[in-house]
Amino acid sequence: MPLRQRLAALAQWHISQGFPDPTKSPVVRKVFRGIQALHPAREKQAKPLQLDQVERVVKWLDDSIDVACRLGDRQKELRYVRDKALLLVGFWRGFRGDELTRLRIEYIEIVRGEGMTCYLSQTKGDRHYKGTSFKTPALSRLCPVEAYLEWIKVSQLTSGPVFRAIDRWGHIDGHGLNQDSLVPIFRKVMQKAGIVDVELYSGHSLRRGFANWASSNHWDIKTLMEYVGWKNIQSAIRYIDSADSYSQRRIESGLKNGDK
Repeated sequence: MPLRQRLAALAQWHISQGFPDPTKSPVVRKVFRGIQALHPAREKQAKPLQLDQVERVVKWLDDSIDVACRLGDRQKELRYVRDKALLLVGFWRGFRGDELTRLRIEYIEIVRGEGMTCYLSQTKGDRHYKGTSFKTPALSRLCPVEAYLEWIKVSQLTSGPVFRAIDRWGHIDGHGLNQDSLVPIFRKVMQKAGIVDVELYSGHSLRRGFANWASSNHWDIKTLMEYVGWKNIQSAIRYIDSADSYSQRRIESGLKNGDK
């Protein structure tokens, strides 16, 4: 585990236990900057999941759900419906893995045809436990709201964690999915859908994918930050690979205008 992730885990534990965050102390910050200076390295980032890849995976999942229903395979039907909801809610809401696994049915409000509101009692950076509500719109296709409702209907869940493990006999676990289980789930369905190099994708690929989609569709940084829930611009910039597309638009504009 990289040092930055270890520090983040240490900070999260102290905050959750009501203790001061030791990683914010001047001594720790100074040591960390010294390590970065001695051992500079480019931060490894997850590959963003593109919208056409989301469509491809959803198409495979829909086809697989139909086959499972025809064969009466309850376990596969549940698994594929769950995975579809995980993918679409995670992508369109720009959730991190830990946020997806902490969603609870009783804290989700649905207005069919309009959208859904998900409440999380604590999010990254919420040090005072005020909680945050996230709105997600209903869409004409690849709809996260309909995918969520389909999962709730098929699973017959009424309360507790939204996304849970499913055993080989089709029994749904009483506890929420572990965050570490999300990457294998996503990589497995992506591979089955024919996406290559799945090892380059991680739990951050959904958020990075949405951020890049929004950026390429000309969302300004303020709107994107408000939607995803980023508190500072540095957090947002780390998720966006916008420099190349921005340069391309500027160059193409210059070419059209006949600039030399």
